[in-house]
Order: sequence, then structure tokens, then C-alpha cells
Amino acid sequence: MTVDTTTEDAGTDEVRRIDPARCACVLIGVDRYSELEPLRSVRHNLTELAAALTDKAILGIAPERITTVANPESAVDLVAPIREAAKAAADTLIVYYAGHGLLDRSEEELYLTLPGSVEDQPETAVSDAYIRRAMRDHGSAERRVLLLDCCYSGRVLRGGMSVADRGVRASGRTLRGVRGAYVMTSTSGDRKSHAPDPKRCTAFTGELVGVLREGVPDGPEMLGLHAVFEAVRDRMAERRLPQPQEPQDRDEGGVGLLPFVRNVAVAPPPTAAVAAPAAPPARPSRRLLAAGALALGLVAGLAAPPAWQWVRGLNPQQPGGACSPRATLLSYSDALDKRQASGETIGGLSALALTGPGRALALTDNQTGRVFPLRLGPPEKLRPEALTAKTLRTQSGTKPSEWFDGEGLVVERGGKTILVASETGPAIRRFSMATGTQVGRDLPVPPEFRTSPKGQGQAGRTIESLTVSPDGRYLYAAMEGALAKDGDARGRTMLRIQRYVGTPGGAYAFDRQYAYQAKEGMYLAELVASADDRLLALERQYVDGIGNAVRVYDVPLKGAQPMDESKALYDQPADVFVEHRLLFDLGRCPAGDPGVVPTHPGRIVNPLLENVEGMALGEPWTTGPHKGRRPLYLVSDDNNNSEQTTRLYALSVRIP
Repeated sequence: MTVDTTTEDAGTDEVRRIDPARCACVLIGVDRYSELEPLRSVRHNLTELAAALTDKAILGIAPERITTVANPESAVDLVAPIREAAKAAADTLIVYYAGHGLLDRSEEELYLTLPGSVEDQPETAVSDAYIRRAMRDHGSAERRVLLLDCCYSGRVLRGGMSVADRGVRASGRTLRGVRGAYVMTSTSGDRKSHAPDPKRCTAFTGELVGVLREGVPDGPEMLGLHAVFEAVRDRMAERRLPQPQEPQDRDEGGVGLLPFVRNVAVAPPPTAAVAAPAAPPARPSRRLLAAGALALGLVAGLAAPPAWQWVRGLNPQQPGGACSPRATLLSYSDALDKRQASGETIGGLSALALTGPGRALALTDNQTGRVFPLRLGPPEKLRPEALTAKTLRTQSGTKPSEWFDGEGLVVERGGKTILVASETGPAIRRFSMATGTQVGRDLPVPPEFRTSPKGQGQAGRTIESLTVSPDGRYLYAAMEGALAKDGDARGRTMLRIQRYVGTPGGAYAFDRQYAYQAKEGMYLAELVASADDRLLALERQYVDGIGNAVRVYDVPLKGAQPMDESKALYDQPADVFVEHRLLFDLGRCPAGDPGVVPTHPGRIVNPLLENVEGMALGEPWTTGPHKGRRPLYLVSDDNNNSEQTTRLYALSVRIP
């Protein structure tokens, strides 16, 4: 924005002060995206900033002179409010922008994103040149202020505020009366901006609002934009962030030195304002929305490779990447957490079973006994959605009571019936997917698996896992805890896996038992059959003050000897237990930059970790970047507790 930088000839501070009655402000932000990651801090940024700017003890811009635009769907929706505000501002135009920024390095041109923006598709975004042009070439405001909170935002200072040097043909009008422009950015041109807590403002905007609301002790009664900037920079230097983040500013024409806001740390309450010339009323934007925004990636001036290369401008590094040589985290989603489907709360999900590509069933473990159909979305970008749940019922059609505590789920071939393992009892039952009622009698359960006094199982630690082989011939059910006679060895629980043989939809009979020894302190939470004689085993653990541990093991059964069911496990030789080799530890999956994954206070381990209980394995990919691997889905059980999260994970795994 090329401006006339001549200074003002006025004689008093009151005349030279930025006049809130003659200002107009636009706060624009995008917090939801169909292809890019959502920006959760967005609402807090704009809500808090708008509240500070309208506070009469700070600045006192009238609410009707602030236009908030959330999630503009088109370039017109994004740019038009700036033009309207520019026409309404007689003194100062203030523009704050928030959202992902994408950079074409070859052209050194920044694109501002819309909810539908896609990387490598510039036609889906808006060139920052048009934002600059809207600020520069409309209205008669004496000053223009741009506030940016984003990764690499300091790059914008290298090019100044000029539009012409970007190759955009400026309108022929001059900027008569424009005395200067001021830009404040959240970081330098080669550093990221951070949003460590999605429940609060971003680091920079949080400190900016903090300075406005708390003032600067021992400072003057009025603070200019540059004084505010210096205080924000000092506060940022004291924050513990993943990488240094130092705000930057540029002042053309002394705008940053003009009195701007009251220093609430030292200033007396505001008195009647000095009369000012009447200002034209601010014209409301066509999209006046109550929402917030996160940060804008205004990035420019990078050394360019020969082709398009986009840089995401705001969001910290997202979760994903190699968890082990044989497993990669593709994405995760909390979209189901504390949500409802047809008026019923989604929670207590303890088992997962795929019904087709991108489709699954999720079983609740509470006494209402429900099965939610899920639409998952692509594994690289999970967008789960729950449909109306099917309530499981007894053969007489009544709802289950205490006899139900669903922990294992199998979809039988054809998808007309499901098998559900209940920890209470324990029991394995078949249900119709059409009606939700039980079909036939319970499947047999080894007598020792039952709880005392009928058996040797531990209450709440009985059948936790249920899976079926790909051909439907073998059914596997596993205990979570040891039988009374089996015990443990140095903290490693000794467990039993019961294999059945039968036909899908038909009868299953006992075949053989395998001995399984969990790792120290861990419990067996789920099994999934990757082949007729190969399993994946999910082990988990929870320690108060530390959090969860979640690991998945490869369990080849070929050649494993069946155990003598009559013997206790505690004194058996090591080769009785089936081998299991670590496939991946969820705690070693990359969680992205701090703050990207919501976590709970006091947790010091990987924030990705939740109380994972369900697991489902898809068919191998035959094309694409994951060819030869298989999609693996995990789901966590929030126990219908506000302190826990229902979380869905998608991974790519390679199984020998």
C-alpha cells in the first residue's frame, strides 16, 4: 500500500489521536475447511479482539463500526467487507485477517484461504494482492492498519504495503489525505506462529489482547500501536513455545506513534471525548457473522523452486507420520466426541467393525446396548459421522439390562447378523442388524471364563475381544484379565484366547485355546484377525497422572501349540505362550506441534493417547501411496466421562 508519509500539522495530541468514532474495523477469519485442517482457536481470537476494541476503557470503537466475517465462501465475500469498511472509515481503517495462508513460492505471491481452498489449486483461494488493493484504493481514511497473526507473517514486511510491485494493476485514483500505514505481524519471515491451546487464543493474539486489557505498567496514559507491539513482543519472549516467535512491525508515516488506546494500567477512567467531526455510519457487511478466527499466513519473498509449492501459513504441524517401520498414522478425529445422532449421545464406544470401505459399526459398552453405523471419510482425512443407532434387544424384544456390557463386535458375512461379546456373564450373542433382536441361543463360553462363584474370571476383566477370520471359519474370543488360577509373571498378565470353529451365521464350537502373556502392566483390550491364523492384539494401560499406553502387536498363530486347558498358566514354560511382536506404539506416533491435539491438564505423555478399546482392519490397498498396506482404525472409549475423549484414528500398517 503506497502511501503519502507526510506528517500531520495538527497541534495537539487530541487532534492527532486515532479517533475511534471515525474508525472502521473488519475482522475476517476462517475456522472450518473441507480440505485443510480446522483452526480451533479461531473463535477465541476474534471474539476476544472485538471485545477489547469495543471496550470504552480501552479504545471504544462502536460495535456497529466493526464487521466480523466468518468463513467467507468466495473472494467477493472476503474482499467486499474491506471495501465497505474503507468507505466508512474517515480516520483509520483496521483490518485483521485470520485463516490458513498458502504461498506460491515461484511467484512469491500469497493466497488467502476460503473454507473450500485446496493446496496446489490457487483458483480456490484469494490472492493477498486483492486484500491490499481493497485497503488501498477505497475510501478516504487517513491511515490503514493491518494486523496479522500467522506463520511467516513477517515476510509481508519485505514487500511493504505496495500493490503495484506485485504486478496487480492498481486503480488510477490517488490516496489523497492518507498519512500513513502500519503493519504488525505475529512472527518473523522464517518462523512459525503457534496456537498451543485450541481452547484459547493463539499465542500472539492472546498476548495482544492481554496488553490491551492489562495495559503497560509505568507506561504513558495513552499507548500507540508501536508501544503495544513492544509490550506484546516482550510478553512473547517469556512464553515457552516449541520454537521462538518474535513479532515484527513496520510504521510508515508515524502511525505507530499516534495515541491509540488507553493504558488501563495507569490511565484514569475515560471522560467525555473531545468533539469530532461527524463520521459516516459504518455500512454493515452482507455477511455479518458472529464468530472468530485464528491466524493468517501472509507469506512472501521466499526463494522459489521452479514449480508451485504451497506453504501452509498458520497452523502448526499436524499429527501424522511414521509410528514404526510398519505403521504410519494417517489422521485422527474427535468429531464424534460428545455429539449426538438422532438425539442419542455418542459415547462409551468399545468395539469397532468395518462394513465396507469408509463404513463401520461402533458398539457401546453401556447397558442401553447400541450399535452406531459410522461414515468414516477417507483415512487420510477422517471425517466420521454417526447415523441412528440400532438398540440391541433380547429375543422377547425388551431392552437389555445388566446382562449387557458390550466389548467385542463381529459383522458376519453378508452383514445381516452381528456377534457381540458381553463382559457381563460373560456371553457371546448373535443379533439381527435389521431388528436389533437376538437371534438363537448364546454361543458357548468356557465355564472357567465365567466369574465367581461359577468360574474363575475376574469381574470386569472377562471377554473383552472378539474377532473372526477372513473366511468366517474361526472365531476368536480373548480374556482381558487372568483367570484366578493363571496369575501373572512379574507384572505380565497371563491370558487365554479361545478359538471356535464354525460357519458364519451358524453354530460355533470350541476348537482350541492359546496362552497369551501381555506386556508389563498391560491388559488385552482387542483382537482383530489379519488372516485365518494371524491376529493383531491391542494392549492398553492407564496410570493416573500420566495417562494411557496403547500398543498393537502382531500375533502369528501358525505353528503355535494349543495349551492344555486344565493347567494353570503361572508355571508354564515360555514357549507355551504365543509370540507377539510390536507393530507400533501409539505413543510414538507423531502428534504434531504442541497444542494441535487437545489434551487434558496434567497429562505429560503423547496427547494422541486416549482410552483406546476398539480396532478394525480393512482390506489391503491395491493402488496409491499405501499399496500393499492395510488401513487400521482405532476408537477410544470416553466412558461417558467429560474428562475423556471419543477419538477415532486411521493408520496404514504393513503386516507380513
